[in-house]
Amino acid sequence: MEPTDVNRRMFDEVHRRRGDGRTSLPPIVKQTLGDLTKKSVLHLHCGSGEGSAELAQQGAVVTAIDLDEALLDAARERWPSILWIAADPQALPANLRRARFDLVYSPEGVLGRLTDVDSWAAGLGAAVRRRGELLVFDDHPVSLCVDGLLRWHADYFDDGIVRLGRLVSALVRAGFRVEALEEYPLDATGRRHDRGIPGSFLLYAVRV
Repeated sequence: MEPTDVNRRMFDEVHRRRGDGRTSLPPIVKQTLGDLTKKSVLHLHCGSGEGSAELAQQGAVVTAIDLDEALLDAARERWPSILWIAADPQALPANLRRARFDLVYSPEGVLGRLTDVDSWAAGLGAAVRRRGELLVFDDHPVSLCVDGLLRWHADYFDDGIVRLGRLVSALVRAGFRVEALEEYPLDATGRRHDRGIPGSFLLYAVRV
């Protein structure tokens, strides 16, 4: 699938949000993950690495990926014990698709970049071991269809939008069992939307 105008608008919005410096783990994610001692964790879209470092502080053995080589170089200098790899979350390299991770964490900004949700889900299904876990915490796709004044600028049912239904179906096809899906009025950076519009969501799934 080729990138659509909707994908590009969502991609630009995600990058605008990433400019606010909030790259650490959201509190709800830290609470949900809990103790990660000795768990092998794949962190998608790691950015400048603060969130990956927090995963390591919670006991995880972390592999972190991002497409931005400059950010990865800076992260390598700060946290040399973490493995930093330049990779696309929807096209994981073969060395990451060996069913060796206990947990995959997909944070804010991943879904807004996807052009092929099935490839993304299949890659994660290949990366995580059987009974391994997946945690997705991202901007709600509805929130990406409205601007700062809550005016609709995109159709939620456009083919370029990764709707929650499409996401769940892709994960099920990739071998995951979705065990929890929660929606929140805050977006993934902690800003509040109109309470009538979901701002973020958290999805927890297990590889069967």
